[in-house]
Amino acid sequence: MIKTTATDLRPADRLGLQRVIGQKGLLPQQADRIDSSLPIARDELLIEVESLNIDSASFHQISEVCGGDPDKIAVHITDLVARRGKQHNPVTGSGGMLIGRVAQVGPEFPVAEKPVSVGDRIATLVSLSLTPLVIRKIKKVHVGIDRVDIEGHAVLFASGLFARLPDDMPDTVALAALDVAGAPAQTRKLARDGDTVVVIGGGGKSGVLCLYEAKRRKNVRTIAVDFSQKSLERLRTLPFVDEVIQADARNGVEVMEKVARATGGKLADLVINVANLPETEMASILSCRQKGIVYLFSMATSFTRAALGAEGVGADVDLRIGNGYTEGHADLTLDLLRESAVLRELFEKTYC
Repeated sequence: MIKTTATDLRPADRLGLQRVIGQKGLLPQQADRIDSSLPIARDELLIEVESLNIDSASFHQISEVCGGDPDKIAVHITDLVARRGKQHNPVTGSGGMLIGRVAQVGPEFPVAEKPVSVGDRIATLVSLSLTPLVIRKIKKVHVGIDRVDIEGHAVLFASGLFARLPDDMPDTVALAALDVAGAPAQTRKLARDGDTVVVIGGGGKSGVLCLYEAKRRKNVRTIAVDFSQKSLERLRTLPFVDEVIQADARNGVEVMEKVARATGGKLADLVINVANLPETEMASILSCRQKGIVYLFSMATSFTRAALGAEGVGADVDLRIGNGYTEGHADLTLDLLRESAVLRELFEKTYC
């Protein structure tokens, strides 16, 4: 990786528009291809990347295409990034996030607002689907936890978000939690005392964080829906999960019937969808009571399918699109791991 002097840098460009190739007027996330080459702009950060945490829906899709073979997954991701200049899955539309060490700080990067220095180890909190990325070498693919260790560099725009890696927990644990920090942070906004909260895809990292955060409210009942036996066994050991339902979330009627039985026909006040499979929208909508809230955090969900599906069954529910960012989400999520020994142990066992 070649660092350059301030006189060689590109002009400042807060949104990274100059890196879009051949599609003037589009943002980097919307663009088919972006320029990931050096030098950086005067208001960008250069990051020497250590690991990519691929979005769960994206990694699941890539793994299926590659038959779960780590070598084929490595080739697939390397080719994708070389072609697009970013880790942006064209099927799911999602990316992930990364950890690495700051190698260069542009002289106009907003350090007053976002303090950072060369040598800091950080996790980016913006999607890899808009992050300029170069992979020089893939060192290891961790199929079970959606992580890829690499040698390479990435660029963070002045508008980008990041968090310093904490020194009181392993990097891999922090990376896993920060990757889905928006989910428990939004749960804190949405869950109310006395609610019945259903989490579809509850056995994953975002699912257990949402279940724990929801349970912090008074008299909340938490119900986790998942399919794999491993996830179900894990969920049954967690003290903040009141009931576990095994169901295929692509079968909306099955999920609705099981949630109805578990709630005496009342259904859920809040349904949070963090499943990594497509076509789970109707399971979420049908499991929610009239006037309840359906929060679609998963990148595998389609708001079009959800909106038309809700209309089709006469479901008067408040549909919320998942937003990976809410103010303070990184600190909130890491504090949940500090607060709960059970969560901390689960994340360390799974991701270390």
